[in-house]
Amino acid sequence: MKNFHPFLLSFLSGLLLFAAWPASPLTFLIFIAFVPLLWLEHQGISRRKFFGWVYITMLTWNATTTWWIWNATAPGAIGTILANSLIMCLPWLGFHFVKAKLGPKWGYPALVALWLTFEYIHLQDWGLSWPWLTLGNVFAGHPGWVQWYSYTGTSGGGLWILIANILIIQLLTKLPARPFPKKPIILVIVTLILPFILSLLSYPADLRTLLPAPPKNNIVIVQPNIDPYEKLSTGSFEAMIHKLIRLSDSAIDNNTTLVIWPETALYMENGISEDNMKANYFLNPLWDFLRRHPQINLLSGVESYRAYQDGGQSSTARPIPNSNIYVDSYNAAIIFDSTGPLHFYHKSKLVPGVETLPFFLHFLDPLFEKFGGTTAGYTGQSDRTPLHTSNNSYTIAPAVCYESIYGEFMTNYVRNGADIIAIITNDGWWGNTPGYTQHEYYARLRAIETRRWVVRSANTGVSCIIDPTGRPFEERPWFQSAVIKTHIPAEQEQTFYVKYGDLLSRLAILAAILLAVWTPVQIIKNRKPRG
Repeated sequence: MKNFHPFLLSFLSGLLLFAAWPASPLTFLIFIAFVPLLWLEHQGISRRKFFGWVYITMLTWNATTTWWIWNATAPGAIGTILANSLIMCLPWLGFHFVKAKLGPKWGYPALVALWLTFEYIHLQDWGLSWPWLTLGNVFAGHPGWVQWYSYTGTSGGGLWILIANILIIQLLTKLPARPFPKKPIILVIVTLILPFILSLLSYPADLRTLLPAPPKNNIVIVQPNIDPYEKLSTGSFEAMIHKLIRLSDSAIDNNTTLVIWPETALYMENGISEDNMKANYFLNPLWDFLRRHPQINLLSGVESYRAYQDGGQSSTARPIPNSNIYVDSYNAAIIFDSTGPLHFYHKSKLVPGVETLPFFLHFLDPLFEKFGGTTAGYTGQSDRTPLHTSNNSYTIAPAVCYESIYGEFMTNYVRNGADIIAIITNDGWWGNTPGYTQHEYYARLRAIETRRWVVRSANTGVSCIIDPTGRPFEERPWFQSAVIKTHIPAEQEQTFYVKYGDLLSRLAILAAILLAVWTPVQIIKNRKPRG
């Protein structure tokens, strides 16, 4: 690789990352994906040039893997790809600086600590959180490789990938050496193979597959396949709700305890008031449906709001122009039974550029399209309280769309007593692209981390159920109306990851802080004249 142009090396790293990403069958390429970029850094180039080449790698990775955002919002896609690529360069610049000042002995561990720290920060609510390309997500298509995520979460996968790439580049820098470097080769092989062995040892002792539905209960999952753009422009609420009811009725029996409809299944142009749902004339078909099936609970997505008079508004409410009314808008999940709405959950992880923008970017509001969200911002909730069914069938951890890619976020529900995870999503905004496939794959990691069954209702697909080892069942094809009916066990045990959270990332943050203190101390020490 010594004679390759730096552009080719940086571009090759980006392409290898793309080629390894779900739903590609070439996942194993992730273990060499950073090698060209590390080789480029090994050549001793300046920090400014290295930043440029790293940006090409990250831009290539982001653009080839998440280009489908364009189908939902062109400005959002451009902004997300450019900004995320820039942010992803930061840990690499830190690595380059430390390695240049203190050598490889400190530089390579710095890369691991800084990258895992960056990923952890990117998973927090800081306004531009977009952790779609968290390194550990790459194994979502191979849940059998990473059963140990029940201990580490996705940060364990990132650690595995970074160590493998670093060991391989160190091996390459020793070739052609005499005598042949056997120990580095053995170390690489052990690093690649050991996690597979740990995964086999991490499988739950009880490898239950789907059981026949017992006489007591079953769940019905609805995939209505309603075009989201038509829903916003010309769709009829009456037609949509009747389609949802018709599909549900086709599967419900006397043993059905829970029915699940997707994100914003209940959508009206001006939203639905949470305070007056029972009085809403357009929801009468819903109440009739629930009265006909008094044994069921319904979990549904709703675009909703709460209105307040001036003086009585919440701290998050926004004023309606030219009025004394304030409003909180929600992308919500609501549990209903025959008596009406029981519990509300308000989506808390909001999509940057679509559902929210940080305050310093609000001048870009006019550029972003509204597609089931608003850059003016939805109001979320801070607590992770599970939703309890009134028939005592399940305690549900709700995830509205994008929230299902946040591992530690979802574990908080399980820690608070959730016995299943329910993901309601649209996924139709992106069209028939890798976007909806990647989103469904990532749900498999949440199942492993929590050892909970996952039920997934996606408007246009893929709806499915996922067992606690990450294996999907009953997958319904993209862009087809469909129904799933099955029994799901309610799980109670808590994994190490649920109990203690992302310890690896916290250790990485501690290491990064110590590194930030240690590096300047060593630089100053090395500058002191000897003698």
